[in-house]
Amino acid sequence: MSRKSELVDFDERTSPIEVRKEIERCYELIHRLGRGVVYLGSSRMGPDHSHYLQVLELGREIANLLECTSWTGAGPGLMDAATKGALQAGKPVGGFKIGKEAGEWTASNYHPYLPSEVYLTCRFFSARKHGLVDAAVRSSSADKTAVVALPGGIGTLDEMFEILALIQLQRIGSELPVPFLLMNYDSFYSKLLDFLDDCEVWGTLSKGEVSCLWKVCDSNSEALSYLAEFYNLHASDKDNHAKELLSAS
Repeated sequence: MSRKSELVDFDERTSPIEVRKEIERCYELIHRLGRGVVYLGSSRMGPDHSHYLQVLELGREIANLLECTSWTGAGPGLMDAATKGALQAGKPVGGFKIGKEAGEWTASNYHPYLPSEVYLTCRFFSARKHGLVDAAVRSSSADKTAVVALPGGIGTLDEMFEILALIQLQRIGSELPVPFLLMNYDSFYSKLLDFLDDCEVWGTLSKGEVSCLWKVCDSNSEALSYLAEFYNLHASDKDNHAKELLSAS
């Protein structure tokens, strides 16, 4: 069997207009569902993983706190946990799906339980990335959005650093800042953070250049407190959500 026959049969792009049209469809979906919190995370950490349960709780609590749409790559794993958490809170969800996630053996253009009107299956990675970025961009001071980077692999790191670079270069968040949270569950990202510190020593990063762009959170309660402070939510709201978090744990 040839190597080519083992690969997923993706449609080839015949014109850049196809990509532009798919990006426009992403923007239309965001316009219809509303901007909100974008979750980036592993497709491989399923319901039996402790991080899945933590993200399920985080998705529910952030949806309740910010009362906005929760966006993901509409895939399995931690993306699924964030989606289900928001649905438990009774809040809207949206997604930009691709046919085959890392670690999956088969491709599918359909989500197992979300209605088709709340997600888009993207043919092109560039369109999916446009969607995931734009969903977190604040168009007014009333918008409460965020980027939440969960534990993940190559795809998560790719999306995470792309958005981080856009914030660094002030291509997004220059007028209305967007909070970026790195969820360091069980020290998952500690070695990455050490590497970034080494980059400062080597001179490829300035002192504090990355640390000022995101908030590293070791727990859900830390993330919720940061978002509540960022958006200047009332103390009573903070207390209520803190009590809910404690009672659920």
